[in-house]
Amino acid sequence: MDLEVVTVGTELLLGFTLDSNAAEVSQAMASIGAVVTRRATVGDDRAAIRAAVADGLNRTGFVIVTGGLGPTRDDVTKHAVADVFDAPLDLDASYLEKLERRFEQLRRGPMPESNRTQALVPRGGTMLRNPKGTAPGLWLESDRGTAVMLPGVPHEMRWLLEHEVVPRCRERDQTRQGSVTRSRTLRTTGIAESKLAVEIAALEERIAPVTLAYLPTLLGVDLRLTAWQLDSDAADDALERAVQLLRPVLGVNTYGEGAVDLAAVILDSLRRAGIRIAVAESCTGGLVGARITDVPGASDRFAGGVISYDNESKTRDLDVAESLLDEVGAVSEPVAQAMADGVCRRFRTEVGIAVTGIAGPEGGTEEKPVGTVCFGVRLPSGCRTLTRWFPGGRSEVRARAAQAALDAVRRALDGE
Repeated sequence: MDLEVVTVGTELLLGFTLDSNAAEVSQAMASIGAVVTRRATVGDDRAAIRAAVADGLNRTGFVIVTGGLGPTRDDVTKHAVADVFDAPLDLDASYLEKLERRFEQLRRGPMPESNRTQALVPRGGTMLRNPKGTAPGLWLESDRGTAVMLPGVPHEMRWLLEHEVVPRCRERDQTRQGSVTRSRTLRTTGIAESKLAVEIAALEERIAPVTLAYLPTLLGVDLRLTAWQLDSDAADDALERAVQLLRPVLGVNTYGEGAVDLAAVILDSLRRAGIRIAVAESCTGGLVGARITDVPGASDRFAGGVISYDNESKTRDLDVAESLLDEVGAVSEPVAQAMADGVCRRFRTEVGIAVTGIAGPEGGTEEKPVGTVCFGVRLPSGCRTLTRWFPGGRSEVRARAAQAALDAVRRALDGE
C-alpha cells in the first residue's frame, strides 16, 4: 500500500515546532509494509489542506493527516477533508455527552462551546477513540479514497497510530501482509562522519540488501540500517547480519543501539564494576550531571556534582591549587585532572569526570580558541586527561562537550 502524509500547522511552516509526527507516521507505516511516497506540510488554511489531501488521494488513494482537529478557529482539518469527500458534518450526540462528562470529571467547569466542534463527524466517517485527549481520530473512506485524520498533539497521535490506525491498515491490506520495512540504529560518538564512512565503506556492499544511512547530530553519528519489503524473519536476519558485520569495525566508537543514551550505558558499566561517579563542571554548567540524572535510577551510581565556574570555586570547592591556575590557566589538562581528583575526594567516589573549557562567543585566544575543552577522568587506576576542540556556537560547544565527557568516562571504563 502506498500513501501520503499531510501535517497541518502554521507553526510547522514557521519553524517554531519540529514536525516529529510525519516521521512517526512513516516509521509506523513502514513496519507493516506500507510505503509513504510523499509528505507535505501546510498551514492552518482550509483551502491549502483541501488541496494537499485531494492531491494525495489522486496519487495514492490513501492519506493520513495530522493536526488541526482541536477546538479553536484555526483547527479546520476536518472541514477541509469533508469538503474533499463532499461529506457534510454531523453532530455525534453520544460523543458530545462524553466530552461534557470529561470536563466535569476533570473539574474544568462547563465545557466551552468551542469544543462542540470535536463531536462533528464527516458523514460516513468513523470515530477513532482517543483516551489521551478530547479530539478523536477520524477514518473516512469512500470511492474518493481513504483519509485518516489524527490530532497533532504527539502523544495523542502516537497512541491512535499504534492502537487504531496500524491495526486497521494491516487488516485492510491483506495482499502484502507479512511484508515489512524494518530498521536498526547503531549509535556512534567520538568519530567524525567522514572518518566513519572510510572505515565502513567496504562493508556497504556486503550488508546488502540492507541499506545504510549516516545521521550526524551534535552528539555523534547514528547509522540507520534498513531492510526493505521483506518478510518479518528475513528482515530480522538481514539486519542482524549487517549489525554483526559492522560492530567489529566500529569497535569502541559505538556504544549502543536505538534510542539508548550514553549516560545510561555508563551507569550500567558502573553498576557492573560496583563503583560510583561524581562530576566537576565548568563550561558545561551542569549539563553532564543533567544527562546522568535524566536516567531513571541514576542515584545508585551518581553521588553528585560541583559546578565550579570561576577560579575561586575551583579552589574552594575542588581544592585546585591557586598556583596551578596561575601557572597553566583554568582551561588546561592539569586543572581538569585536579578538578577530577577534587570531586572524587569531596564525594568519596571511585570515578570522577571534570570539564573545563571556553564555550564562547568570547574568551578565546590564539593558543586556546573558543571551543577548546579539557577533560579529566579519575579512575581507581589513575587519571586520564585529554583536550578537544568543538565547532559551533555556545550551546553547540556545551552540548558536544557534555557528550565528550561522558564518552571519555565510557572509554576509560572500557580500558581504552
